[in-house]
Amino acid sequence: MPRFGKPFGTSLLLLTLAGPPLHAGGVELRTVEAAGEVVRAFSEIPLKGIPRSLLHDAAGVAVIPHVVKAGLVIDGRFGRGVILVHEPDGTWSNPIFVALSGGGIGGQIGVEATDLVLVFKTGKSLDRALRGKLTLGGDVAVAAGPLGREAEVATDRRLPRADILSYSRSRGLFAGVSLEGARLHVDGHANEEFYGLRGCRPADVRSRRAIPVAAAVVHLKEELARLSAPPAPPPVILVPQPPPPPRFVPVRPW
Repeated sequence: MPRFGKPFGTSLLLLTLAGPPLHAGGVELRTVEAAGEVVRAFSEIPLKGIPRSLLHDAAGVAVIPHVVKAGLVIDGRFGRGVILVHEPDGTWSNPIFVALSGGGIGGQIGVEATDLVLVFKTGKSLDRALRGKLTLGGDVAVAAGPLGREAEVATDRRLPRADILSYSRSRGLFAGVSLEGARLHVDGHANEEFYGLRGCRPADVRSRRAIPVAAAVVHLKEELARLSAPPAPPPVILVPQPPPPPRFVPVRPW
C-alpha cells in the first residue's frame, strides 16, 4: 500500500479549507459558473440590462441559465438555476439550487434556449419560493421587468406592480419576459450534492456561511454585489471664484 508523507497531508488540508466542497457535483458547479456568466453579461450593458436600483432594493434574485424549450407540440420550458438571497447587511447568500418547469415564455417564440433572471421585489415572494414550490403568475404576480434607464428614472408608480420582475437574454439581446404559469421549486437533491449536507434546506445554506465554497460561487456573489451596489454620487465640481476687487482706501493729506 503506498504511503503518503507530510506534504500530501498538508496539501489535502489546504484544499479542504480553501477549495470547493469535496462533494460538490459537477452539474451543480457548472450551473453556478453559468449563472455567474449571465449576471456578468447583464452588467456589461448597463443601458439595456437590469437596473442597478432594482437589484439594490431586491429581496433576492434567481438566475436560471440555458432554459430550454421543450418542443413545438408542448409549449413548456425547463431549466436549472440558483437563488441568492439579498441579506439585511447587503451581502448575497450562497446559491440555493432551484428548477424551473412548465409555462410558455412570451415574446421568445422560436428561441431554443434563453437565460432568465428573476428579481424578487418583496420578501413575501422570496419566502414562498424558498418554502418549496412557487407558480409564477398564480401564487405571486410576475411581470416583464424594465430595462436600464427606463427604470432608473421611473417612480414607483410607473414600475410594474408585481412581486417578481423577469428578464431574459438570448443571442446577446436583453428583454423583459412573461413567465405566467411556470413553476419554480427548490432542488433539494442538488443542494445536498453541492453542500454535502443530507436533507439540505435553503435555511441551512443561508446559516452555514462559513463553509468552503467554490471559486465560481465567490465570482457569482461578487458580480451580484457589483451590479447591485448603489450608484456613485456625482462628483462635486468646485467653481473657482474670482478674487474680490481691491478696496479703495482714501489717502489723507498730511
